Amino acid sequence: MISLNVNGKEYPLDVPPDTVLLWAIRDYLKLTGTKYACGIGECGSCTVHVDGKAERSCSMTVEEAQGKKITTIEGLPKNHPVKKAWIKDQVVQCGFCQPGVMMQVAALLSESPKPDPQEVIKNMDDVICRCGTYVRIKKGIETAAAMMRKEG
Repeated sequence: MISLNVNGKEYPLDVPPDTVLLWAIRDYLKLTGTKYACGIGECGSCTVHVDGKAERSCSMTVEEAQGKKITTIEGLPKNHPVKKAWIKDQVVQCGFCQPGVMMQVAALLSESPKPDPQEVIKNMDDVICRCGTYVRIKKGIETAAAMMRKEG
């Protein structure tokens, strides 16, 4: 039996310890905002927070995640600056990768509320958006950072 803390709630799961965290989140907990895309941790669509850090859930087992605090896109508050910025700036095109992108951005801004352009590039350079909305993602990051500074 594995126990996972997801979005502030404990979930007992009767799964093998080598079960991929992504599948536990999607298939067992039915939190489908976290997406499967590449399956090898390259694109970022499956990004969640593990103890506040952006992690690829397709590259982590439930055993590795046990005892840690996991946050999915569903656990990011509705009024979070990243969610508000994504709506304000209409960042999303197809939207498939955006939950993972948003989780990556939220972790970046949590660590660095005023990221310089190089920090943004370094942090986001391994995020792949099928629609190529990188300019809108950059604008969303700038808007979310400004919102966080204003709230802060």
